[in-house]
Amino acid sequence: MTRTAAWADDPFAEAVRTGRGPLWLRGEDGSRLRLDIERWCAPAAGADHSLLLRCAHLAAPVVDVGCGPGRLVAALLALGVPALGIDITGAAVARTVGLGGPALRRSVFDRLPAEGRWGGALLADGNLGIGGDPDALLRRTAELIAPDGLLLVEVERDEVEQLATVRVEGPNGRLGPSFPWARLGTTATLRRAASAGLVEAERWASHGRRFVALRRRPGSGLG
Repeated sequence: MTRTAAWADDPFAEAVRTGRGPLWLRGEDGSRLRLDIERWCAPAAGADHSLLLRCAHLAAPVVDVGCGPGRLVAALLALGVPALGIDITGAAVARTVGLGGPALRRSVFDRLPAEGRWGGALLADGNLGIGGDPDALLRRTAELIAPDGLLLVEVERDEVEQLATVRVEGPNGRLGPSFPWARLGTTATLRRAASAGLVEAERWASHGRRFVALRRRPGSGLG
């Protein structure tokens, strides 16, 4: 029997291929959260530029964790910043490569190039939710960056802390398989980051989106 993998061959993958939604995350309780697939498939704009500017100031290679359709990787390369996208969805990797950006079909928890040497790592567009275990994800991404590197994280606009099982829902109610996901606001993110050996370097808001920049805590034992 063929197994359908979340994000890989569900409505998300189809939306990435076409660049169109609508697309939602549906919770077990029937609640729905709209996914901004059209923005993800469009060129970098708005609050994206606040991320790109900080990456450019690093003057070091950046890894985009859960790169999706690749707009941030493409924009970084256009700025002269070396960048790599990683994503478990083949359609997302193909679209990133189609934009001229290097990308690997791989989980963040797999072995990755240049571990411990990336100048920056991105968790944008809700990707702090990857795996439904933000503690494990923050520890893992902390391992990827260099001792003086930055982890740039997009957080929820509201002070939420939600761990849930969800499914991707596409047009006409088509549902993908269930998988764990997380949504964290600033306070919850910083608390969990501290447990992962990370400290706040900056927080900011732009165009209705919120972000935090994290650094390795000296003496944290990372790397």
